[in-house]
Amino acid sequence: MQQRHIPRHVAIIMDGNGRWAKQRNQLRAVGHRAGLKAVRKIVSHAAELGVKVLTLYAFSSENWKRPETEVSALMSLFIYALNREIKSLAKNNIQLHIIGDISKFSHQLQNMIINAEKLTQNNTGLVLNIAANYGGRWDIVQSAKKVALQVLQGDITVDDITEERLSLGICAHDLPEVDLVIRTGGEYRISNFLLWQIAYSEFYFTDVLWPDFNRTLFEEAINTFNARERRFGSVNVEGSLC
Repeated sequence: MQQRHIPRHVAIIMDGNGRWAKQRNQLRAVGHRAGLKAVRKIVSHAAELGVKVLTLYAFSSENWKRPETEVSALMSLFIYALNREIKSLAKNNIQLHIIGDISKFSHQLQNMIINAEKLTQNNTGLVLNIAANYGGRWDIVQSAKKVALQVLQGDITVDDITEERLSLGICAHDLPEVDLVIRTGGEYRISNFLLWQIAYSEFYFTDVLWPDFNRTLFEEAINTFNARERRFGSVNVEGSLC
C-alpha cells in the first residue's frame, strides 16, 4: 500500500463493546476491556501505516445517560488505560490529546489527562486524539461562544465571523481534516461525532463489533477509501476537477 494513499486523519466510532459482551453472557464492562485491546492494535497499526492523526470516540457527552455502574466502569477503565499505556505511547513517539469537556471528570482523572498530554507533547509521530465527554454540537457551541466574546469585547465585528474564524475554536483545528470515518458495530449514524470536522470525510461502516476489529479490517477500510473519488463538492469532467 503506497504511502500517498494512506489517509492523513482517520476517525473511528468504536461501537459494539456491550453487544460483544452480551453475546458471551458477560457484563458490558468486559466488552469495554476487550475494546481496549482492539485500541492498542489499531493505534499501533495506524502508526506503522503512516496515518498522521487517529481520533477515537471513547466516551460521548450522551454516555452519561448510561447505567451508573457502566459509567463507573468506563471511568475506571479510562484511569487504568492512562496508567498502563502512557509510557508505551511516549516510547513509541505518539502524541496524546484528550478532546472534550474534561471538567466533568474527577480531579484525579483530570490531573492524569494533563500529565499524560505533557509527557507526550514533544512526540513527533502519530497524533492520537481520544474524544472523551465529547459531542460535536458541544464543540461547535464552544467555538461560537469564543467568537461571540470577541464581538462583545470589540475585537471583531459580526461581519468578521467566517468559517475560518469559527474553525479556530473547534477541537483539533490545527490538525488535518478528517479523511476517513470508520464506524464498527453495524450502526449507520454519526452519533454527534466531529460534526464540523467530517464535512467532506469518506465513511466506512462495518457490522464487526469493535473488540473484533483488527489490522486486516482496518486495511480493508483504507483500501475502500483509496477506491473512492474525492471531489469536495466539485465534479469530474474528463478526468479533471472543476
